[in-house]
Amino acid sequence: MEKTVVSRSFDGSQLSIETGWMAGQANGAVWVRQGDTVVLVTATASTSPRPGIDFFPLTCDYEEKMYAVGRIPGAFMRREARPSEAAILTARMIDRPMRPLFPKDFRNDVQIVATVLSSDQVNDPSVLALIGAGAAVAISDIPHDGPVAAVRMGQFDGHLVESPGMPDLERSQLDLVVAGTKDSLNMVEAGAHEVSEETLVEALARAHDRIREIIAMVEELVAKVGKPNMEYPHVGVPAEIKDAVAQVATERIDRAFREADKAQREDQVDKLRAEVVAQLTPRFPDRAGDIGGAFESVLKLAVRKAILEQGVRPDGRRTDEIRPIWCEVGVLPRAHGSAIFTRGQTQALSVVTLGTMSDHQKLDGLGLEDFKRYMHHYNFPPYSVGEARPLRSPGRREIGHGALAERAVKVMVPPADDFPYVIRIVSEILSSNGSSSMASVCGSTLALMDAGVPLAAPVGGIAMGLVTDASDPNHYAILSDIQGMEDSLGDMDFKVAGTRRGITALQMDMKARGLSSELFRKALEQARVGRLHILDKMAEAISTPRQAMSTYAPRITTIQIHPDKIRDLIGPGGKTIRRIQEETGCQIDIEDDGKVFLATVDEEAMQRAVAMIRDLTESVEVGRIYKGKVVRIMPFGAFVEILPRQDGLVHISQLADQRVGKVEDVVNIGDEIMVKVTEIDDRGRVNLSRKQAILELAGRTDQRGNGAPSGDHPQGA
Repeated sequence: MEKTVVSRSFDGSQLSIETGWMAGQANGAVWVRQGDTVVLVTATASTSPRPGIDFFPLTCDYEEKMYAVGRIPGAFMRREARPSEAAILTARMIDRPMRPLFPKDFRNDVQIVATVLSSDQVNDPSVLALIGAGAAVAISDIPHDGPVAAVRMGQFDGHLVESPGMPDLERSQLDLVVAGTKDSLNMVEAGAHEVSEETLVEALARAHDRIREIIAMVEELVAKVGKPNMEYPHVGVPAEIKDAVAQVATERIDRAFREADKAQREDQVDKLRAEVVAQLTPRFPDRAGDIGGAFESVLKLAVRKAILEQGVRPDGRRTDEIRPIWCEVGVLPRAHGSAIFTRGQTQALSVVTLGTMSDHQKLDGLGLEDFKRYMHHYNFPPYSVGEARPLRSPGRREIGHGALAERAVKVMVPPADDFPYVIRIVSEILSSNGSSSMASVCGSTLALMDAGVPLAAPVGGIAMGLVTDASDPNHYAILSDIQGMEDSLGDMDFKVAGTRRGITALQMDMKARGLSSELFRKALEQARVGRLHILDKMAEAISTPRQAMSTYAPRITTIQIHPDKIRDLIGPGGKTIRRIQEETGCQIDIEDDGKVFLATVDEEAMQRAVAMIRDLTESVEVGRIYKGKVVRIMPFGAFVEILPRQDGLVHISQLADQRVGKVEDVVNIGDEIMVKVTEIDDRGRVNLSRKQAILELAGRTDQRGNGAPSGDHPQGA
């Protein structure tokens, strides 16, 4: 097999795309490498259309192989099983920019498979997979209006950086993935630390420059090995059917879709569709499907025309108008935090559960994170859209929406050192008519504040839409707070979440060719105004986090012990820590650095557990005064136990401030005395002084007057 390679150096790192020597039976296959990260991407199409469908059957898969990072899978069977959440999100990220560029009438099955074969955990395999998807389809005979390429952008100390290393993203103020063609961008995915709209516009422009460079590589590869596009049967509705439907339905469609209530609007449209099909079927027998397709085209044209020419949306709103909003917090009596957020006919119930650090989620993937402390789960039951169908486990859509909401709010959650809880949020979508993912962002913020989580700032979200005139690129309408019909019939789904200060998450998908920088700038500004309006409405329900947590939420205390003392706390076979947990009812988690987390709803039990742990693990400190018990007497001094299993020697010369002839003249076994630690020698032996302790305590008392020693003295003082 003949190998064909194209490569470029970007910022000192070599990106190469190879083909011709692997996966020869796929329509197109490429081997993408940067550093020691290698991704194999294949594109395969069936030889004939799938019968009886009216959509394009595209499947995108992203396969994480654990051998890529030298690990054995943690699953019971020790082999890769269901894809990780990160893999599902990457598969969606590949699908979103690729899908709109396939022919609308293409009905052959197409499968894109990206397999991560090697990962150096510096160069991002997900971006290489997207580049590979664009290249694999471009060199194949599968029709596609590409090539597509992608780049990740970061921001460090105010400076934008192309293709930052995976370890660096932890400290980046921006994590932005952009995909598109050489002419326009059609997919954006971002998480950010309150970055400005201006920063995002600049980042997109920089990203597009890099995308054009990568596409030039792909075009070079296509020029060497590209295949002509395959022939396929074109599917379309005959012109005479389109004209007939337009004649009988246009005027009535214009009345039917102008109904604010989603259910009533859909009922009117469905009835009209059935009437049109029944009316035209005698004229076009056996063409009911084409008549229905033509009806959808007429409906889409009517809705878009009303928005562009009259500025009127299906529910009568202006293009920048937000639907009515109402919020309520504390709706569930036993939950640690809860809230309902309603915007128009979209409603989300968000519920917060606070757990201990042992409740974190273990991640078994190729990323750098091993555990996840903040989780957002999104559920979309069928009743939310008025349907009756079997319940299923979360699909790619639910996982994607949950991840977007998680990313939007996560940056405002305090670190574990300040708030040592694992946080799980579940957003139940009770009703949906557009942008339920952004409703879950708003609901989650309210629920977190209801739970007493000290968020840095509230986060709100809004979904934006776009309607363009195909004949005039300067004629368009940007829509705030889109509903379901505007999403399905429009050209853009653009979700923006953030605080009053800046953006925390962004997701954009284009159905049209792409979005210009100027249009993107205007959409961001309109989204900012809408987001501030939504945050104002949220503040009417709750403006700051509650000072007190739910009585049903665990109270967590963190104490630090020396790592060498961990084994003393655990005890042989875990006996000691089990005894403390059984006696106090506290849950205890220990980290390798000596952090100990105690959780319980009983404050008294917490204090008992803390005291027991300190007794077991406390270390002797030089200069500190302790109350100790005399445990042994020798001619040269007394041994005093100052901590459990820790004693020290008070030499006879240090027993009193005058000469002592015999130790028993001053102390006896069992006496409790005050002693000061004067030295810990290189063999770990502790030297004590009763004389110095008495003098120091007397001096403190004199300084305070005639009162007894203050409670701020060291232990035992």
